[in-house]
Order: sequence, then C-alpha cells, then structure tokens
Amino acid sequence: MKDTEQSIIEAAILIFNEDLSAPLEKVADQAQVTRRTLHRYFKDRKELMDKCQKEIRRACAVAMFNAYNTTENPRERLEAMFYAGLDCGSKNTFLHKLHTLHDHKHQTADEACSKYDHTFELWKGNLQLLLTEGVINQGMTVDWIHNFFQSVVMVFINSQQKGTLGRAEARELAWFSFSKGIGI
Repeated sequence: MKDTEQSIIEAAILIFNEDLSAPLEKVADQAQVTRRTLHRYFKDRKELMDKCQKEIRRACAVAMFNAYNTTENPRERLEAMFYAGLDCGSKNTFLHKLHTLHDHKHQTADEACSKYDHTFELWKGNLQLLLTEGVINQGMTVDWIHNFFQSVVMVFINSQQKGTLGRAEARELAWFSFSKGIGI
C-alpha cells in the first residue's frame, strides 16, 4: 500500500491541477484521509504545494532522463521523451501551470525557476538540437514547442479522464498531433 504522505501529494496534484484554489478538504477526500490526517503531514497549503512541486520535478526529471538515455538518435529521443511527458501526465501539466501563472516572471536566478528549467533541460536541449539540424520547423522556438507539448499533454489527459479514447490510441494520436505540429 502507498504511504499516506505520497497519497496526499498525488491527490493534491490531481485536485490543484483542476483548481489551484480548491479547499484542502477536497484534497483529503481525494486521498481518502481526514483533513486532520492531512495536517499531520503538511502544516499548510504552501508546504503541501512545495512538496507537490518537489515530487513532480523529481518524477518528471527521472522520466525524461531515462527516456533521453534510451537512444543516441535525437529524433527517437524526442519521441521517447514525449511519451515520458505523457506518462508524467497531470504532474507535468501542473508543474507547467504553476510556473506560468499570470503573476509569474521567469528569472533564471530564482531558485524555483532554476529547478523548473532543470526538470526540462534535457527535453529543451534535444529540441534545440533538432531545430539546429532542421528536423523541426525552424520558424518555431523551443519555448513555443514546449508550450505546444504541454497543451498536447493536457488534451491527452482530458481524453483519458473522459474515457473517449483508449490509452494506446490516445498516445498515438497525441504523438501524431505533436510531431505534425512541429513539422516532423
């Protein structure tokens, strides 16, 4: 059985991805614990959000690293990393959402921004290589492609939540949409 703290973190990621201002009771309900139990592990919303971000960065960075190391071919790496991003799913989109809030100004000197950049460093580096080699439409920027990727992940998640497509079919369609969208 999963440990309680991890269950709370996963529930918070799901709930806050839909509504950043959702009450902690909703997180507790999703995790199937009481609010009191939630507060045994996290003193407040900020601490829970910080733990969520840390868990997401860890999980997504590991997934991207493993996918990156599956092949030497940058085009094949892109596809492997794309699927790793899909598998990170709501974690990936939640981290992106937190990092691109309307009042956020990205600064590489900021610790949180630096950690966010590090999470997607291999992904963006591989995108840059493919842009330089002309594999990807050179009219695009790495940031444009990264934001497009995040939107494809969100569509994938929504299709899974609504049950409109099987997982394998949705993964195929997501890759098709993304790869054609960037000119591959």
